[in-house]
Amino acid sequence: MPKKRKSGGKSGSRKGHYSQVQCSKCGRFVPRSKAKAVTRRVPLVDGRMYAELKKTGTIIQTPSKKKYYCISCSVHMGNVSQRAKAERK
Repeated sequence: MPKKRKSGGKSGSRKGHYSQVQCSKCGRFVPRSKAKAVTRRVPLVDGRMYAELKKTGTIIQTPSKKKYYCISCSVHMGNVSQRAKAERK
C-alpha cells in the first residue's frame, strides 16, 4: 500500500516514540507530535475589574493555558484548514 505522507502526519525529528496527549475536546489520545497545540491567555479577573486595575497602573499577569487537539477536532473547530484539491498530493 502506498504511503500518503513521508512523515506519517507527525512533526518533529525521527525520535521514534512520542508521548501521548489527550485531546481537550473529544478525549482521544494522540501522539504529541501529531496533536495541534493551541495556547490561549486566561484572565484571572473579570473585564470590569481589569479596566479599573489598569487605570490605577497595576500590572496584571495573565497565565497561558496550552490545549492539545486531535486533527479531526482542530479541523472541526477551524484551527486547521484542509488544503485545496490542487495543492494536495
